[in-house]
Amino acid sequence: MNADLFGLELNVWADAAIRLVMVVTLMTVVVMGYTYLERKIIARFNRRLGPTKTGPWGLLQAVADALKLVGKEDLRPRSADPWTFELGPYMIFIPIFMGFVIVPFIADFHIRLLDLGLIYFVAISSVSIVGWVMAGWGSDNRYAMLGALRSVAQGISYELPLVLSLLAVGMYAGSFNLGVIIAGQDVVPNIVWQPMAAFIFFIAALAELNRTPFDIPLGESEVVGGPFVEYSGIRWSMFQLGEYASIFIMSLVFSAVFLGGWMWPFGEDLGRWFQVLLSGIKAGGFFFVVVWIRISVPRMRIDQLMGYSWKVLLPLALVQVLVNGLVMVNGWHEVTLLISGLVGVAVLVTVTGRVVAAPSVRPGPARPLMPTPAIAQGEAVS
Repeated sequence: MNADLFGLELNVWADAAIRLVMVVTLMTVVVMGYTYLERKIIARFNRRLGPTKTGPWGLLQAVADALKLVGKEDLRPRSADPWTFELGPYMIFIPIFMGFVIVPFIADFHIRLLDLGLIYFVAISSVSIVGWVMAGWGSDNRYAMLGALRSVAQGISYELPLVLSLLAVGMYAGSFNLGVIIAGQDVVPNIVWQPMAAFIFFIAALAELNRTPFDIPLGESEVVGGPFVEYSGIRWSMFQLGEYASIFIMSLVFSAVFLGGWMWPFGEDLGRWFQVLLSGIKAGGFFFVVVWIRISVPRMRIDQLMGYSWKVLLPLALVQVLVNGLVMVNGWHEVTLLISGLVGVAVLVTVTGRVVAAPSVRPGPARPLMPTPAIAQGEAVS
C-alpha cells in the first residue's frame, strides 16, 4: 500500500515516518520562533527592544535558551515520587504532540485527516490534564499541588464550551473531518456564519492553554509557578515546549474551523506556496492576539474564572448548538445563523464588560468568635 507525498509514491509507513519528522522539525522551529516573537511583541508594547544581543537582531536567543536548559542540572526533590515526577512532563507533552495528527497545514500536507478529527482533537487534548496532576502530586509540594488542582478545575470547566463550539461548526458543516470543513469554506469562512462559536472557542482555548487572563494554575504571585515549580532543566523545558506547541495547534485548528484554513481566499487556485502563506498569516494572527491579551488583561480570580465558564460561556455555547440544530432541521436561510451569532456576540461582550466593570466585593470586618468580657457581663461598651 502506497501513499502520495508531494507527488511521490511512498510506502505508507515510510510516508508516515517522513511526515512525523517534518512535523517535529516544524514544531521545534515554530516554538523557537514563537518565543522570540512573543518577547519582541511584548517589548514593542512596553517600548523596549527585546532580544538584540544573541545573533543578528537577537534571532538566536531561543537557541541559546534551549542550549542553556539542556545543559542545566536536572534536579528532583528528595521527597518527590520518582515515577510520577519523572513521567509528568511526558504525559503533558505526548498528547500535545499527538494533536498534530489531524491538523492540515496545506492541501496535500498532513499526517492523517480522520473522519472524526475534531472529536479526536478534543479527546487527545484533554489527556494532558493527567500530566498536570502527576506533576503537582509527584513534586510533593503544596504550591505545585494547588496549581495542579486549579489546572484540573479550569481544564474541565473550559473543555465543555470548547467542545460545544466545535460541535456547532461540525453540525453546520455536516462533518467532523477538518479536510471537509475547510473545503466547505471556499467562498465564505465559517466565522461569518458562526461568530459566537468562534469567540467562545477562542476564549476557551486561552483557558486550555493557561494563558493570561486564565493563567490561574501558574500564578507566580499565588502558587509561585504552579505544578512545575520543582522542575528544572530539560524537564522544565518540556512544559514550555508543550505550551507553545499547543498555541500552534490551536491556531491551526482555529484557522481550519473558522477562517477557511488554506482554502480561503483563493488558496485552491493560487497554489501551494500561497496556501503556506495563508496558513502562516492566520496562525500568526492568532498568536499575536494571544500575546496582546497577555500584556493587556490582568489575571482573573479563581471564582471569576469558574463562574465565567459555567454561567456565561457554557449557556451561550448550548444556545449556539440549539440554533444550529433548528436551522439545519427546518432549512432556514444561513442569514439566521449570522443574525443569531451577532446577537450572541453582543450578549457575550456585554456580560463580560459588566463582569469586568463590577466593583469587587471586599470582606467586612471580622467578627469575634466569642463575646468580649464586657458584653458577656452586660456592661455598656463605649
